[in-house]
Amino acid sequence: MRNTLVLFLLFFSVIGFSQELNCNVVVNAQLTGNENLQIFKTLENQLTEFVNTTQWTKRKFKQQERIDCNIVINVTNQNGENFEAGIQVQSSRPVYGSTYNTPIYNINDKDFNFSYLEFQTLVYNENQFESNLISVLAYHINMILGMDAESFALEGGDDYFKQAQRITNYSQQEGFKGWKLEDGLQSRFALIDNILSPTFGDFRKVMYNYHRRGLDIMSENTKDGKNEIALALDFFKKMNANRPNSYLTRVFFDAKAEEIEQIFSSGPNVDVSNLIELLNRVAPTYASKWRNIKF
Repeated sequence: MRNTLVLFLLFFSVIGFSQELNCNVVVNAQLTGNENLQIFKTLENQLTEFVNTTQWTKRKFKQQERIDCNIVINVTNQNGENFEAGIQVQSSRPVYGSTYNTPIYNINDKDFNFSYLEFQTLVYNENQFESNLISVLAYHINMILGMDAESFALEGGDDYFKQAQRITNYSQQEGFKGWKLEDGLQSRFALIDNILSPTFGDFRKVMYNYHRRGLDIMSENTKDGKNEIALALDFFKKMNANRPNSYLTRVFFDAKAEEIEQIFSSGPNVDVSNLIELLNRVAPTYASKWRNIKF
């Protein structure tokens, strides 16, 4: 009996520490007028299990290393097994020496139509298309993993981004929007193409320097941390000169605008005159927030 218990605990520890995400999944069907249909709750439960129990990488994550994230699927129309929807994906990671979690990835993907039969088996194959439901989820999960890794090591997310690109490539032939060049400058194709393009190489320096050399040292030296964050944001100057108003820049500031406002609106004082000018140039959508930076 004792040996059986030991084996069970060992098995549980491997399973418990193997997955990468601590993800809250919500399926919101209010816009369909049929939000009480059981199929939406079934879908939500299946996706919650699928996202949180699939092993997305070869790494072993301890419980405290799991990435906190939220996935909200807003269904706008349902006809039998066909769903029209959008998907909002957010992730965060803890800041060293604090209880604060910093937002890492925040994106609203509106091109998310898929087919689903209640209780169908959900299977992820990293090398081939299974369904648009699986491909879109796997794409964004790899983006979550990649962005998180970038915040800890320079170009640390490379493997995850390349997997997101593979998913994009094998999903292009299936006729769903968001996977191709012609789907526009704010598509899944555009986002991963930007991430891996040398044109936007400075973005990855922003992700590393902003988090590892900036936020993570603020508990020890707030002023030095703020100065490092300002220096990291300065990399957007070259990016904006090459590709003004890029989707990648927008994705970053959608996640970070409120945080940047808060960081630079309280002490200790640092010189932010050049920073405010830069922010207004590269992220004018958030000008109201930049006006609140007083120090």
